[in-house]
Amino acid sequence: MTLSHRCWAEIDLSGFKANLAQLKQRVSPGVRFAAVIKADAYGHGLQPVAVALRDQVDFFAVANAAEAQEIRQAGVGTPIMILGPAIPEEFPVIVRERFTPTLSTAEEGCGYAQLVSGSPLDVHFVLDTGMGRIGLWYEEAIEEFRRLTLLPQIRVTALSSHLPVADADRGYTAGQLDRFSREVEQLSGTLPGTILNSAGVLRFGQAARMGDIVRTGLALYGVCPLPEFQSHFRPVLALKTRVILVRTLKTGRTISYGRTFTTSRETKVATLAAGYADGYSRHLSNVGAEVLIQERRCPVLGRVTMDQTMVDVSGLPEVNVGDEAVLIGRQGNEEILASELAQKAGTIAWEILTGITKRAARVYR
Repeated sequence: MTLSHRCWAEIDLSGFKANLAQLKQRVSPGVRFAAVIKADAYGHGLQPVAVALRDQVDFFAVANAAEAQEIRQAGVGTPIMILGPAIPEEFPVIVRERFTPTLSTAEEGCGYAQLVSGSPLDVHFVLDTGMGRIGLWYEEAIEEFRRLTLLPQIRVTALSSHLPVADADRGYTAGQLDRFSREVEQLSGTLPGTILNSAGVLRFGQAARMGDIVRTGLALYGVCPLPEFQSHFRPVLALKTRVILVRTLKTGRTISYGRTFTTSRETKVATLAAGYADGYSRHLSNVGAEVLIQERRCPVLGRVTMDQTMVDVSGLPEVNVGDEAVLIGRQGNEEILASELAQKAGTIAWEILTGITKRAARVYR
């Protein structure tokens, strides 16, 4: 007997093509695309997403060698960029599998060089233009870049950087892009650049030159980092659960841990089979979060618990055990976006999506 899912994420793989088409409209022909599928493809499932996108993008971008290996194990041969610095134990795998690492220093290059035989290893050299995470500031990077290019086993194929506030500070980002463009020209006028993320493509897509690589993450999944563009994108993931109990509570009854919610009237309460252990954040407690049942918004009551969440269904004529509840996604004309939950939980949509745990089954269509 096959059990029904208590909590599950539905992933509509066809949505990637539509979202990618929107992003491609905002850059010139000849700009190459890297799909950022790190962190289990933002909770959507690394291998299924890699298979779905392998013929639609030029590169995949991941955080580490283990993620890159998982893509290869799915039989996907698309080139793979590793966005963060590798630890020495990862070097042999990266060299053997010919993944493209991102280097900040010539010392990293030397570590790879001693393992390379045959053709040089393609690498990206990263400049710090304002993110302050990896890479060196330009004055420091000049000598490191020169030393790196002297290694015959290493071939720099792109210069990269990252935008920390492309979704929030247009002026700072414009200055950062101008600085990066000048630095690329001075270091090597022929190398492509890779700096634009999803928000960067939407606001500054014209800055990408032919051959450059843009790294698109959140918007590819249909959740736009810039709300004014959301209508152009289609969320790929919906998170759903089921009603497992319906009760009517009298006035003055308290709900959930901490007794943080007290009924002010007779209230029909549905208990849902999902909680923070499934990825429905505890920070959604008592902040006005809602779920969709029968195409209506139903408020979350009290604290979200590990396995269950209570909601007010007093406005619905009839609710039954087994009814579907949408935590993220669309039901009829109503929709709850990951970005809506993020705003209410005091976090970002990236964390909402990557926080969906393995206990929530993935269902692909």
